[in-house]
Amino acid sequence: MQYEKKSNETEKSAGLFATAHFYRGALAIALPIMMQQLIQSMVSLIDNFMVSGLGDIPMAGVNVSGQVLFVFMVFVNTICMSGGIFMTQFFGAKDIERMRQAFRFKLVMGLVAAVPYFLVCVVFPREILSLMLIGNTQAPEILDEGVSYIRIMFFMGIPMTVSMCIASSLRDMGQVKFPLVVTVVATMTNTIFNYLLIYGNFGFPRLGVRGAAIATVIARAVELAIFAAMYLKKKPEFYFRVAEFLRIDWRLFREILRKGAMVLFCEMVWVSSETITTAIYNGRGGADVVSGMASSFAIANLFFIAFGGIYNTTGVIMGKTLGGGNLEKARKEKTWLLSGAAVFGIFMMFFGFATTLVIPLVFGRLSESALSICRSMVVIMSFFMPVWVFMNSQQAIARSGGDTAMGAYTDATLTIFVMIPLVFFLGLKTGTGPVHMFLFVKLLDLVKVVVFHIWLKKERWLKNLTK
Repeated sequence: MQYEKKSNETEKSAGLFATAHFYRGALAIALPIMMQQLIQSMVSLIDNFMVSGLGDIPMAGVNVSGQVLFVFMVFVNTICMSGGIFMTQFFGAKDIERMRQAFRFKLVMGLVAAVPYFLVCVVFPREILSLMLIGNTQAPEILDEGVSYIRIMFFMGIPMTVSMCIASSLRDMGQVKFPLVVTVVATMTNTIFNYLLIYGNFGFPRLGVRGAAIATVIARAVELAIFAAMYLKKKPEFYFRVAEFLRIDWRLFREILRKGAMVLFCEMVWVSSETITTAIYNGRGGADVVSGMASSFAIANLFFIAFGGIYNTTGVIMGKTLGGGNLEKARKEKTWLLSGAAVFGIFMMFFGFATTLVIPLVFGRLSESALSICRSMVVIMSFFMPVWVFMNSQQAIARSGGDTAMGAYTDATLTIFVMIPLVFFLGLKTGTGPVHMFLFVKLLDLVKVVVFHIWLKKERWLKNLTK
């Protein structure tokens, strides 16, 4: 791995920025991850383009369902992040058995999440989705589309969970190219079946939003098949046989769960707040508001790829160094990574501005009101990119050393006691539109950056978890 080859040279720099070798090594990890997410975002954009051709209401139905499904995906991703905190350090310490235990943790907790996922998608879909459309003038029509979509999406749950556990474990070890290849294959599969099933091309049935859901399920099944074949044939360091699945070190499991609980709490507070604010935005009009807000995030995902790249790269580099017991080197790398994140965030801001050019090309068939909301939202989110990229790097540094309290005590506290009351006040007591409401709420992130900076200076993250 390039990062390992250049590790000795990184220690030559002691300032705000590292040598070019260090950043080349970091980019060797970040770029494949960002490319993977870019491909996924492009396919999501194509999905939205195809569904938007059905009109504002089907587009709104798919995206309301997508917001609820997003909660499940964040939950599984958080489980992988929690196990990954230990996986990277055990990898740095070359502790193969405990790497396997970290992988078991991801699988067990990920499969547990399938129970609430089943309840949402199969048992109570209409009741859950209706919470996202309180006050919306076209709620019944949107719900009809959303329920038909989310019932089918249930079948992607377990394949997606297992794939995420394997892919994240490979990335925890710095092996980022194979997940990229799998993503390319899966997303191509998704796009092809979207084209065939949404509009009924080449003799296939015209299924509308149900076609989009079926295409996603097929793509996730293909993705799992490839990851499973690799897992059984290549036997990565965290590999264990199916018969060994329940050979769990419960002491370590509880330790990962204890650390992971703080991460899970923080991430669930965040995703819950995003879901609540989205529901309030959706109540400020009809299908045009829902589709306009949703399409803006589909565009923004093109530059949100920076978050995964920064977070995973920081976690891999810092976790490996801390796991190897080199605490002084980790202290330097923290400064270098934050400096690099600041510069990268500015670059991604300008990239975000450029993405506004594709809005009329992709979503030209939406109403003018929806397009106006989309453009304004993309511009605002672009302005916030330097702040958000820097925050992701701060969070990754804290969690790499097991300091999960930073997010739980600071991020979650500000979200619960300031952000959520603010959005309710704006939604219930003022006539503020969804775009300005989003802007006012996100200004709170400027405060979070300062609080995170003060917290990191206490160096509670500077720990070797393998001892």
